[in-house]
Amino acid sequence: MQMNEVKDELLSSDIRQLGRLLGDAIRNHLGDPAFERIEHVRQLAIRFRRDNDEAARAQLSDALQALSQEETTQLTRAFSYFSLLANIAEDQHHIRRTRAHLIAGSPPRQGSLSHAVGNVFDAGKADALETFFEDAFVSPVFTAHPTEVQRKSIQNCQMAIARLLSERDRVQMTPEEAEQNEEALGRGIVTLWQTRLLRTSKLSVMDEVANGLSFYDHTILRELPKLYSSLETMLAQRDARWEDAELPNFMKVGSWIGGDRDGNPFVTADILRSTLQTQADKVLDFYLGELRKLASQLSLAQILNACSEPLRALAERSADASPHRVDEPYRRALHGIHARLDATRVVLSGKGKQADGVQPYAAASDLLADLDVVQHSLVSNGLRALARGRLRQLRRAVKVFGFSLAPLDLRQNSDVHERVVGELFAGAQPGLVYLDLDEEQRISLLLAELESPRLLTSPYAQYSEETTSELDIFRAVRAAHVKYGKESVPNCIISKAASVSDLLEVALLLKEVGLLRQDSREVDVNIIPLFETIADLRAGPAIMARAFGLPFYRGLLASRADQQEVMLGYSDSNKDGGFLTSGWELYKAEIELVTVFKQEQIKLRLFHGRGGSVGRGGGPSYEAILAQPAGAVQGQIRLTEQGEVITAKYANPEVGRRNLEVLVAATIQSTLLPQAQLQPKASAGAGHLAAMEELSGTALNAYRDLVYGTDGFEQYFWESTVIAEIAALNIGSRPASRKKSTSIEDLRAIPWVLSWAQCRLMLPGWFGFGSAVQAYLAAHPADGADVLRGMYTDWPFFTSLLSNMDMVLAKSDIAIAGKYAELVKDKALRDAIFTRIRAEYAATLDALKLITGQEELQQANPLMQRSIRNRFPYIDPLNHVQVELLKRFREGKQDAAARTGIHLSINGIAAGLRNSG
Repeated sequence: MQMNEVKDELLSSDIRQLGRLLGDAIRNHLGDPAFERIEHVRQLAIRFRRDNDEAARAQLSDALQALSQEETTQLTRAFSYFSLLANIAEDQHHIRRTRAHLIAGSPPRQGSLSHAVGNVFDAGKADALETFFEDAFVSPVFTAHPTEVQRKSIQNCQMAIARLLSERDRVQMTPEEAEQNEEALGRGIVTLWQTRLLRTSKLSVMDEVANGLSFYDHTILRELPKLYSSLETMLAQRDARWEDAELPNFMKVGSWIGGDRDGNPFVTADILRSTLQTQADKVLDFYLGELRKLASQLSLAQILNACSEPLRALAERSADASPHRVDEPYRRALHGIHARLDATRVVLSGKGKQADGVQPYAAASDLLADLDVVQHSLVSNGLRALARGRLRQLRRAVKVFGFSLAPLDLRQNSDVHERVVGELFAGAQPGLVYLDLDEEQRISLLLAELESPRLLTSPYAQYSEETTSELDIFRAVRAAHVKYGKESVPNCIISKAASVSDLLEVALLLKEVGLLRQDSREVDVNIIPLFETIADLRAGPAIMARAFGLPFYRGLLASRADQQEVMLGYSDSNKDGGFLTSGWELYKAEIELVTVFKQEQIKLRLFHGRGGSVGRGGGPSYEAILAQPAGAVQGQIRLTEQGEVITAKYANPEVGRRNLEVLVAATIQSTLLPQAQLQPKASAGAGHLAAMEELSGTALNAYRDLVYGTDGFEQYFWESTVIAEIAALNIGSRPASRKKSTSIEDLRAIPWVLSWAQCRLMLPGWFGFGSAVQAYLAAHPADGADVLRGMYTDWPFFTSLLSNMDMVLAKSDIAIAGKYAELVKDKALRDAIFTRIRAEYAATLDALKLITGQEELQQANPLMQRSIRNRFPYIDPLNHVQVELLKRFREGKQDAAARTGIHLSINGIAAGLRNSG
């Protein structure tokens, strides 16, 4: 047995044990016949996958069709729960292997902080680190775009099981303890089995806020401060200059949840206020808990150790009158800090208590100042070690999270801003129809109004509900800046930004509520365009150049440290132009933006709107950041963390810490060690760029011809996928489409991608590539294959592109997709479209293998191959069940049980595929 197989045997053992315990729970709850029926299906699925046994496939199909509705639901639940347990086992195995690597003292792994820092020192660029951290900003941003139907209660069950598996790895157990651990695992799995998978009601926005904040409890509040401490220690060990140095706050975790209004009418000013209040309560409650623990630890008697005068004064101001602590100044000081923070909680969140005479903190900086008094006293009196424990982490937490916990972004569609501004102009200048003006007229009018001291709004005017709502939410932001600080809501993102006037309209609305001062040209939030479609990506650099040429807008940037953030949309550009063209247009847009910003001497920060799936810009974050064009990172990057990816990345503290590290490590590498290979090699660069342009053009035509140019494709999509059923799921607070239609143009990218994933076709992650390569090889018969192989070998952008597509294809199954195609009623339409899809799929597989030299998918990624091997026997039956349920449902058997069965199958398939939406 090879070394990797030995290591992976532990994973197989965990999966077998969890599967056995799940089987016990099923047998005890449903009885032996149900267990045997489910086990029979499992064995058939394994036989088919392992041996490619067509007889097993036929038997599997017959067995599934023979199931009653109740039996189908039982089987669906069983396989769904197994996928959840397999996820837990894989995550724990990854942690196990990472820990074993560290314990063995092996060289740092790529993507780790130690690897990145070591590379910088080895390259002789240690001096550049100080400058890097002074200007760096790395921020994953949580968004409320759930692409799974998993409840928080299910997540809690999973975490309890994960803790028990972790305990086994970390503790050398006695036989009795091992038996107790297994019994606890069994209880955990029984609880999971008996916990309802589906929500019975649709999520509200505040439900989404609570779900998002749960990851702060699990991971962010503790692991992010630890990351800072580890990095500071790592630097100090390599260079004495970093001894006792404290890094600037270069990393924060942001959020859209409660501020993202694009297509979500439920995000109102009241919701924004409630979100900020909930966030404040979350972080203040954490600080209060840490202060109590810290006070219990710092039981230092004054008679045994001196303290500083500021610390003594802090203790004297405390209302702590306990005779048991009269000679314990640190405890008394911390008691006073706790009392003031409790009073602050009353002001900011309405919870807590305020004792008589106790003043709340006006700002987080005041709390930090008091904690600094404690820290300086310990250090100056020879107790440095005590200052480097819980106190160190708490001080860093206060620096990073403040009183608002997470910077909350606003987002709204440019069409809404346009209508609101139009209404304001019409009210102030009767007869002026803003929407009838061309772009230059709009810019001229907006600039004139921005330069004017007057306001367009009147307290006596009656505005539409939309305009009132938009003005209210901006006013709520201004109030939040006063209450929580300007860092609480720092950004305003403009969806579907397509012109300079889109930026100026937001500036005008900010002026109307006092977030922009006309006289000083100061603005309190970043105005961020989001370029989403292919056309918008192509126009984006010119739009920014035009904006930079406007003195008023340039003045606003001066108040923001001459920095402009630009957001790039991966999801909608993919839905608009397909996988290959989306990736290429994003890459080109970044190159052009870097050039424009350099010419204008404006600092660029890119915000990458990536989804969980490859079809929405997903894939490994480390490789994605390193594959950015030269100059696109510059020490600063933001990127969205969406849907099931948040759970997969941040529910487990160790996995979450690893993912935070990866983002920092990749940003350090990209900024301080820009590799020549980040661009195509100079000798072949022009040829590679030209080849990519040619490939993209063909792929775009193939994709758009199918999706937007084929009669009946919309009908094919709605009938061959679960899109209609997904639209009915309780998976989020916003609708599946931007408008009440079945148009693909109006459909959101999340349900678009999730629907294709459910039927195992994954079309947004590969369609068009096969046609593009075929056309390129035909046009360049002599050297075409060599050029493409050279691009794959030498150009990280192209390597990453193909690596992600490889993963998508490995999770696809054209035979299963064919079963879904049979749901299309019109046989001629079904045959015409699926024949094209199947041909393109085959061409794409051939092209990928030709370029990479692989004989099978994921050949270079044995971990992914293993994961797929473990999962497919459990996902395949769910697909077959889902097809059968859809047939019954669409034939009229639309009772609650049928609907529940379909929704359970969606949950199970999503859990099995993990990054599917």
